[in-house]
Amino acid sequence: MTGYLSCALAAAHRTVHQELSRKLKDEGVQVEAWRIMEAIDAESAITMGRLAEIVLLAPPTLTKLVDRMVADGLVQRQISQTDSRHVHLVLSAMGERKRDRVRQFVQAQEAALLERVGADNARMLHNALNSLAA
Repeated sequence: MTGYLSCALAAAHRTVHQELSRKLKDEGVQVEAWRIMEAIDAESAITMGRLAEIVLLAPPTLTKLVDRMVADGLVQRQISQTDSRHVHLVLSAMGERKRDRVRQFVQAQEAALLERVGADNARMLHNALNSLAA
């Protein structure tokens, strides 16, 4: 099975995800929650629909996770000022602090990955993965 690209991708994803998950566990954050915080940080006034596209989670799963993050005080829901039918998500001050702490772990993992595969290979891999995802 290791000869299949799809299997190699799945195995690499699993390894990277598990490593990051272990590191984030001390902060009480799931990898998916980190992705949510980064996406909210990157796009001001993001909607749940847009967030689901970015973080690659099914809407019901995303809703449960965001509800938990709201209850934990990390994320706030705000009614759009231009259209009251839309709700936007923003990080709370506590969420911003948590994101900053978690980002340190993620950046350390990113540096370790770069060291493991080399900068040139990492750049080629990144481009290849973006091509596959497009």
